Amino acid sequence: MLTVSDLTYRIGGRSLLEHATATVPPGHKAGLVGRNGTGKSTLLQLIAGQLDPDVGLVEVHRSAKIGMLAQKTPGGESTPREFVLAADRERSALLAEAKDAKNPERIAEIQIRLSDIGAETAPARAAAILAGLGFNEDAQKLPLSTFSGGWRMRVALAATLFLQPDLLLLDEPSNHLDLESRFWLESHLMAYRGTILLVSHDRNFLNSIVDTIIHLNDRKLTIYRGNYDQFEKERSKRLDLLASERTKQLRNRQHIQSFIDRFRYKASKARQAQSRLKALARMGEIEQMRPESEVEFNFPDPNPMAPPLITVENASVGYSAQSPVLTQLNLRLDMDDRIALLGENGNGKTTLLRLLKGELRAMSGVVTNSPKLCAGYFSQQQTEAFNQAGTALDELGLRMPDATETQLRAQLGRFGITRDRADVKTASLSGGELAKLLFACVTRDAPHILLLDEPTNHLDMASRQALIDAINGYQGAVVLVTHDLHLVELCADRLWVVRQGTCRVFDGDIWEYRKSVLEARRAERRLQREQRPERHLRQSRRDARRAGADARAARSERRRVAAEAERRIEALSREKSVIEKKLAEPELYEGSAIEIVELNKQLGDLEKRISAAESEWLHAVESTP
Repeated sequence: MLTVSDLTYRIGGRSLLEHATATVPPGHKAGLVGRNGTGKSTLLQLIAGQLDPDVGLVEVHRSAKIGMLAQKTPGGESTPREFVLAADRERSALLAEAKDAKNPERIAEIQIRLSDIGAETAPARAAAILAGLGFNEDAQKLPLSTFSGGWRMRVALAATLFLQPDLLLLDEPSNHLDLESRFWLESHLMAYRGTILLVSHDRNFLNSIVDTIIHLNDRKLTIYRGNYDQFEKERSKRLDLLASERTKQLRNRQHIQSFIDRFRYKASKARQAQSRLKALARMGEIEQMRPESEVEFNFPDPNPMAPPLITVENASVGYSAQSPVLTQLNLRLDMDDRIALLGENGNGKTTLLRLLKGELRAMSGVVTNSPKLCAGYFSQQQTEAFNQAGTALDELGLRMPDATETQLRAQLGRFGITRDRADVKTASLSGGELAKLLFACVTRDAPHILLLDEPTNHLDMASRQALIDAINGYQGAVVLVTHDLHLVELCADRLWVVRQGTCRVFDGDIWEYRKSVLEARRAERRLQREQRPERHLRQSRRDARRAGADARAARSERRRVAAEAERRIEALSREKSVIEKKLAEPELYEGSAIEIVELNKQLGDLEKRISAAESEWLHAVESTP
């Protein structure tokens, strides 16, 4: 499907790619990974034909349709559904032509082609994709101009998915999504039948979707088979092996060089010395494969404070007394809490964070803060307030007016902002560097609570791991809003769900929450399917019969696939329940450890098979009008 051959691309004299080569076969799903600034987005643009390489070739199968998320967010007065449907230009053109066509043969050709491309089911498919990305029925009918930039990016993503391209290029598609929409996208891409090249720094997202990793490092592309976890293990092995081979080679070179230096001018050994000299030249040198530089975050520890830090009792909060966003809030925060705040965007997560920060006052009820409580609030939108003409050092200095330059640089250094980058204007800093500067700003007073709203959006994999380590080592409380499952899984001890105008504790882990969301989506789609009236295009009788038969056959097949997947889910769930009961029996742990290991392996395999069946079910249902 895709071949990159000996590719070189330079920007301003600096090489981003140099003699890079990689291949992605048809139907494969590849993750493109690498540190920020290495050129991943540039490579996608080269593949899409938006840029031309300096040297080398990018070849895509001749008949393949390429889909790439537009960089410009959609706007105007068209609705999300209209915008998504208009993305299929062939369908739009055929429908427009059908209105005025007079020639019976051409009318028949148009109707047959419309049937072939699934024009009849397109509105339902567009609506399903938009619903999966968080747009309810009412939102799909509103003008695009009424949505924020993040929501309009979702519409652009929906349009790209709607086209069902043969080669789908995605650059951080989950960045503007809440967890609920991310779950849907993950399931959709798992079931996607085309070829995918996905840029993401979300470990769990990559693990669920891709079967190949393409690593961009040192301007080269290296292919690893498997998901991201397998890539990390394989790369670590390669680093160790190459380091060992290089050490061995250096030892051999030193031995040969020593012989040459000792005997090259002795007549009796001159021929042997010359032979060794040629061998040394032929040997070449194993290139040193350096591990990517480590990143460290270090949150300053707050002064100890007696619990609770915050209690919220029967409170309501919002922006208008007549219509509060959240009501009946009964919550408590202690110093050792690690809480993930879940719920669809627009349900009130940010409003709750602002209440905990003290930016909003409760309209009713009681909110009690511990004396001298300090809270640090991180939101990507805060970076927009940075002075573009100032440096990172200047920005932090405005917030720490009594600090010395040494203290300011030390605080920036806690988050990997080096001396040279501290003196760069913020307009020239990357998104990841701006996030690190914001971390330095919000933790300057060693807060007792960190309120983190999507902290990983611009962080690469190494920086995300550094953030995980910093959160786990931090002595204060943390409340997280994030779509990064890996971050939630490794950091959060409790889950709070904002839904239906309030916030409640979720009794379960993130995977149980994911299952509950997907089950609710399935039930909703099933209900919509049962209530949706059949709609047909106006066609000539002959073509209508043909199109109707094709549509019925397609619907029947998709329903069969959905029913089969549902039966498989039920059967696998029963198997899983049996194994879980066995693992819960105390007697099991008095016997052989081999049986325990085997049962856990079977349980893990069943969970993967259930997840795959759920994705297959969801894909079949969403394709059924």
